[in-house]
Amino acid sequence: MLNLVLAESALELVPKEIRKHPAVVNDSKRRGVDATGILLDRSFHHSAMDRLKDSEKRGRPDLVHVALLSATGTPLYLHGNVKVFVHTYDDLVLELEPKTRIPKNYMRFRGLMEEALVEKPQKGLVRAYPMGVKELAIQIAADKVFGLTIQGKKMSVEGLAKEIVAAKEPMIIVGGFPHGHFSEKTLSALDEMARIHSDPLEAQVVVSRVLYEAELLIEGFND
Repeated sequence: MLNLVLAESALELVPKEIRKHPAVVNDSKRRGVDATGILLDRSFHHSAMDRLKDSEKRGRPDLVHVALLSATGTPLYLHGNVKVFVHTYDDLVLELEPKTRIPKNYMRFRGLMEEALVEKPQKGLVRAYPMGVKELAIQIAADKVFGLTIQGKKMSVEGLAKEIVAAKEPMIIVGGFPHGHFSEKTLSALDEMARIHSDPLEAQVVVSRVLYEAELLIEGFND
């Protein structure tokens, strides 16, 4: 079983400090949804986000959506060989029920994520738990945690996949944010940091490449 985590993902509800900003108020009125239950989205809340800490890493749920579609569309996931988690910027972990398909339509995805972040369900297709990456690694008893980051050592995707498949309960950490690097807290959970390209790659590209190479190495999977 491979455990894939989108870490520090740009997926969160509008923070309290900007809920009264005109951009947020207008979005709330337009949708008919209280500001406490709306995803922070730079497309709508750009002018409000300048005052937020780490604003360059936040407010891009669309990137999380695309990365999840990439992961959950792979044969490896559809056959039950991958568990997918979304760790958010504010330390909440969303766990997808195995083989759950993410809505391809962004509006439906947004509604699903807003519901999960507001209600924090412990049962169902998307479950929510307050914890960081290190706590998640302990909970699933990961024997090796791989972090995919431009700050890591250069490795081929094939070489990385061999190490992942060789582990008993590997955890693969991919950044779910548009810019920046992992926090020190996330870095402290990693056993190995790998860089699969000299340029920064978007999360969906990293996810697709790593899962594909792992799939090729799993004995009997492609027979």
